Amino acid sequence: MKRELFDADQDLFRASVAEFLKREVAPHHPEWERDGIVPREVWTRAGEVGLLGHGVPEEYGGTGLRDFRYNAIVNEEICRAHASGLGITLQNDVMAPYMVDLTDEDQKRRWLPGFASGELITAIAMTEPGAGSDLQGIATSAVRDGDEYVLNGSKTFITNGVNADLVIVVARTDPDAGAQGFSLIAVERGAPGFTRGRNLDKIGMKAQDTAELFFDDVRVPAANLIGREGGGFVHLMENLPQERLSIATCAVASAESMLQHTIAYCRERTAFGRPIGRFQNTRFVLAELATEVDIARTYVDRGIGLLNRGELTVEDAAMAKWWTTELCNKVMDRCLQLHGGYGYMMEYPVARAWQDTRIQTIYGGTTEIMKEIVGRGLGL
Repeated sequence: MKRELFDADQDLFRASVAEFLKREVAPHHPEWERDGIVPREVWTRAGEVGLLGHGVPEEYGGTGLRDFRYNAIVNEEICRAHASGLGITLQNDVMAPYMVDLTDEDQKRRWLPGFASGELITAIAMTEPGAGSDLQGIATSAVRDGDEYVLNGSKTFITNGVNADLVIVVARTDPDAGAQGFSLIAVERGAPGFTRGRNLDKIGMKAQDTAELFFDDVRVPAANLIGREGGGFVHLMENLPQERLSIATCAVASAESMLQHTIAYCRERTAFGRPIGRFQNTRFVLAELATEVDIARTYVDRGIGLLNRGELTVEDAAMAKWWTTELCNKVMDRCLQLHGGYGYMMEYPVARAWQDTRIQTIYGGTTEIMKEIVGRGLGL
C-alpha cells in the first residue's frame, strides 16, 4: 500500500538506499557479524551516495535535507536488509542534532564535512556501569582547568564505540548543581588518556561495535564544549524524542519485514498435507500481527509528520517507542514460533532478527521509563 507520507523523490531515494544495501552491505554482513565490526570504508561509501548527513547544511558537505522522512527511509531499508551492524542510524538520527544545532561555527567547519562524508564517525557516551536510565547517576567528571577540561570516568554500552572518531561525553562539570551540573564534551580520537575497552559480546547486533570507554585525566580543549556549560541535561532531553522516534521507525520496519517473510514461509511450508498458512491458528496469529503492525505504522508515520513540524512531544515519542518496540519483540517471537524448529536455526533470518531486536525495549530508554514519562504526562 502506498504510504501518503512520502513523495516521488523520496521513493527514488528509497530505491537508491535499497540498491546500496544490496550491493555494498548484504553480501558482507555475515562476515562483519563474525568480526564484530563494520569496516570504516563502508561509512565513506555510504557518504558518497548520500546516506549520511541529512540535516547537515550543504555548505558543510551535507545534503541540506532537514526532513526526517529521509532518515526514516534509511532506517527502514537498513532493517529490511537485516543490516543490524550499521551505526548509520545513530549518526543520522541521534548525533546530527547535537552536531548541527549545538556546535559553533568553528566546530561546524572542523567536524561536519567529515560527519557527512563518513570520514568522521561519531558516538554519544551517556551510560555508565552504575548509571543507565537514571542519567542523574552519572559520575564521569569534567573539571575546568584554564582553557581545558580534565575528564575522568568511564562509559559502557557505547554504540560505534570502537569506530568513533569523536565521542560526545556526558560529564558533570558542577557536582553541586544537580541536573544543571552536566555538560557535553566532545573527545576526539587519540586524546591522551582516552582508551577503549573490549568490543562487547552481545546477544544480537553482532556486527555493531559496542564498547567500553575510559577517561583518565583526559585534557580536552574548552573549545570542544558542545552547547552551553551546565546545559547538558537540557540538551539531552531536547533531543531524546527524535532518538526514540528513530527507534520506533526501526521497530516497525523490522516487524513488517519479518511478518512478510513469515507469511511467505507459511504459504510454502506444509504439515499434515497442506500449507501451514491454511490452519486457522496460523491465519489468526498472522491476522492479529498484521493488524497491530499496520496500526503501529500509522502512529509512527504520524509522529514523523509531527517531528518535521516541530510538534512531536516527549510523551508522543515515549508512546511510540515503548509500544512499537514491545510489538516488534512480540512479532519476532510469534514469527519464530510459526517457523517451528527451523526458527531456532541461525541460518534462518527469523532467528537473527529475534536476537537483534531484543535490545529495542532497553536502549534509548526502557519500556518502564517510557511508561513513566507517559504517566507523568497524564498528570499522575
